[in-house]
Amino acid sequence: MTFRLRAVRALVLLAGFYLLGLVLLVVMGVADWLLVTRLFVAPAAWLIAVILMSTVVAATTILRGMYAFLRAGRFGPVADAIRVTPADAIRVTPEEEPELWEQVRAAASVTGELPPEELYLTAKVNASVAEESRLLGLLPGRRRMFLGLPLLAGLTVPRLQAVLAHEFGHYGNLDTRLGAITMRGRAAVLHTVRVFHRGSTRLQHLIGALYGAYATMFLRTSQPVARRQEFAADQAAARHAGRDATANALRALPVLDAAHQHYLRTYAGMGSKLGALPPVGEVHGGFRRLLAARSEEGLAVLRNGQRAPRPHEYDSHPPMAERIARIEELPADGRADESAGEPSALALLHDPDRVFAELEKCVLPPATAELRRLSWDDLAMIRALADADGWSKPLRVAVARSLRSEVGGRAGGELVPDDELPSLAEVLDAIDRGLLWTEIANRMPKPGQASRLTGESARNFIRPKVFDGLAGMVHLHLAKAGHAVPDVAWSGIPGVALPEAWEAGMDNALDAAVSDTPDTTPLRALLATDAQVPA
Repeated sequence: MTFRLRAVRALVLLAGFYLLGLVLLVVMGVADWLLVTRLFVAPAAWLIAVILMSTVVAATTILRGMYAFLRAGRFGPVADAIRVTPADAIRVTPEEEPELWEQVRAAASVTGELPPEELYLTAKVNASVAEESRLLGLLPGRRRMFLGLPLLAGLTVPRLQAVLAHEFGHYGNLDTRLGAITMRGRAAVLHTVRVFHRGSTRLQHLIGALYGAYATMFLRTSQPVARRQEFAADQAAARHAGRDATANALRALPVLDAAHQHYLRTYAGMGSKLGALPPVGEVHGGFRRLLAARSEEGLAVLRNGQRAPRPHEYDSHPPMAERIARIEELPADGRADESAGEPSALALLHDPDRVFAELEKCVLPPATAELRRLSWDDLAMIRALADADGWSKPLRVAVARSLRSEVGGRAGGELVPDDELPSLAEVLDAIDRGLLWTEIANRMPKPGQASRLTGESARNFIRPKVFDGLAGMVHLHLAKAGHAVPDVAWSGIPGVALPEAWEAGMDNALDAAVSDTPDTTPLRALLATDAQVPA
């Protein structure tokens, strides 16, 4: 079957999705008329009333769904999936950002589409076009484009051009007008089915199931058309931005998404549990620093071990590898794509720092306005100290309880106030007295099954916890003595940088202290190189 015939068949089924509601309304109306005029029996009046009420509920549900179907085009094929709204973004006008608007207009033109009336910048690694169209795009309406600032930070201008052209390609008449209508229709059908399933009664769910079955048939039938439209959009991107830039943009998108998620967890959220935020504009703007510090290979590592999201059965996007392969099959166009040394698409903005600061006002919850703002170095330091305290706390509590038991004081299981926790010197002394494997290890927290371990198995299970506890105490000691400095480590993991001697010898010294025959001498020797351990 040709593409045009598939598109016509999909359009017929799409019209049938709407006509299904009209047919149901007519059938229910005729049934109710027959019930009242031909089958009415006085003793069964209450039953007829119940049936009529059920019909009203069902008709209301169907009418609401039909209205949602007619209005669903306003969401666009992509915007509905990522739930972006102007409230989550900042609007930029052609006067404010003329260079960015120039790129958007050029991408719209190459697909034969009108540019958007509004352009919004978001905090997502995504780009989308939303159109307030009617009748599935037969009557076009107001268009908005949403562009993620992290996307601009991670793509060069040619790769951004490819992404923009692809987004407008969803609306373009790239093979036939019916292809674009089918894309809108799929979004409208999915949106309408969700509306039906919001009902709370069994009757409403029954209607939703009926529409869901029809939607499944339509999606299965229109799948080849949607896939063809996606490929056509990719080809439009390649014509506009170049074959190599388009293929590399497709490769970069999942890597950028993984890098951005890593950034939000590791950097932007570094002080979230401590009541602190990065400097103004850096909550999302700091992503630029991570990208600048890492090579493409270093960014790709952040995606290692992550499974690609399992696509929906009727996802219109073909597998990324297949899309890239098709792009690379196109003839060479002489437009090489080099990312090394090329500025990111953020260079299109007149003042990226201001834009990132404005975005924070839209995206961050109001409660965050009360949080303190710290420099990246200060954030790295307070987070490192908080982590070190967390690592060391179980060991210090176990040592405190062991010392209580040793001198016959309070019960070893009682809570230990922070001001009674032992110092590093006292922990090392306790280890030297042979308490590590006889008392301390037994008082370290363990999950239920591990509590039954004995001998070497028990030591091997708890040894890493003791190692981390000692390491935390060492970090706290060196920071207090002024020998540990913050290290934001955009190319690694944020924390603190230790003196050279400690970086070289700390792991071996800790290994010796937690061995089966503990020896704290190497650790004490390192401590002596900086300052005396406080009593």
